[in-house]
Amino acid sequence: MLAEIISIGDEILIGQTINTNAGFLASRLNATGIAVGRVSVVGDQAEQIREMLGEAGKRAGLVVVTGGLGPTRDDITKAVICDFFSTRLVFDETVLADNTAFFARRGLELTELNRRQAFVPESAAVIRNPFGTAPGLWMEKGSIIYLFMPGVPHEMKHMVDSTLLPRLKALAGGHHIVHKTLLTQGIGESFLADLIAGWEEALPSGLKLAYLPSPGIVKLRLSAAGPDEVMLHRQIDRAMEELRALIPQYVWGEDDQRLEEVIGQILRGKGMSLSTAESCTGGYIAHRITSVPGSSAWFRGSVVAYDNEVKTGLLGLSPALLQKHGAVSREVVECMAREVRLRLGTDASIAVSGIAGPDGGTPGKPVGTVWIAVAGAEGVRSKLFRFGDERERNIVRAAIAALGMLKNMLDPSDEKQDNLTQANKA
Repeated sequence: MLAEIISIGDEILIGQTINTNAGFLASRLNATGIAVGRVSVVGDQAEQIREMLGEAGKRAGLVVVTGGLGPTRDDITKAVICDFFSTRLVFDETVLADNTAFFARRGLELTELNRRQAFVPESAAVIRNPFGTAPGLWMEKGSIIYLFMPGVPHEMKHMVDSTLLPRLKALAGGHHIVHKTLLTQGIGESFLADLIAGWEEALPSGLKLAYLPSPGIVKLRLSAAGPDEVMLHRQIDRAMEELRALIPQYVWGEDDQRLEEVIGQILRGKGMSLSTAESCTGGYIAHRITSVPGSSAWFRGSVVAYDNEVKTGLLGLSPALLQKHGAVSREVVECMAREVRLRLGTDASIAVSGIAGPDGGTPGKPVGTVWIAVAGAEGVRSKLFRFGDERERNIVRAAIAALGMLKNMLDPSDEKQDNLTQANKA
């Protein structure tokens, strides 16, 4: 079965709201064996919504729609549904009971506006919503199945995971789609493609490789589809093992893992602690680390030494060192790494100093110049990076590069060779 996803809302079209619903639905549909052929966005215009429903039904056997089911005047999806399916709204006592209980749990009375949420299309099968007032709707037109879901992400996601997944798997009819992603860091997309060209050319015809670059990271996703899920997993796992063997120095994880999570697992396993000293990243590395649940077990803290007075006052750097080499230098960043490790009493540390931009660059040290150091019991390692001229991107790339350097220091078995030249070109 092929599916299409339609997201309704002017707020998506004007960029006010990011369309996370479509990404979630696509991942869940793929996991059940249903391929997504198209994702569309339409505004709060009745004729446009009706037209989109008709067009999607010509291309797909399943159409999943989110948004426009609320109680306010701009929520017009139910009216369009009645027109499109030649049906009418009827009062549903079960929906009323759910909504009454929903407000009672919050100590509120059900308003007349929310009471109207209990009106649903007569030909629809209601999908109950325990986290909101808008029920989902399962409707059919000929052989085409239409699912209408609320646009509030946490409501829609819960309804899909708790109620709809078994029914969606049944629709897939034994067809399976398998994805596996290898996560790499320290090399750009084009350099990576050159390294694995022979492996890629030798892939079996049923396997498809996709390159998914983001600041500092390139994801390599293998996909396969067919009736035998076990065989698909074996085929992809075999290909991934071959790929890992080709580029072990760049691989740090799989699928939805985050680099900071992998580092946390290593530190926890070794009984080690970590600290950071950040200048141009302004605490972003510490933010990524502390977003990991349980990071308090291995992360001690950070010094955001954005100003040179903080570098000298809190980290104890010599003013003469800063004067001689400048804040963005090997000597300074190595000293920052040693001092924060000493002062916070940790086993390992990260230090970053650079020119994020858009100003502050010089001919010798242009915008995007970043020095990164990591320190441990065996000493300090440092590298120079030249990332580019986009401030936010530079901050993210510096953080990823720093975490990657730390991982290689903590787990040197993966660092087979020095590819600094290629990494800096990426």
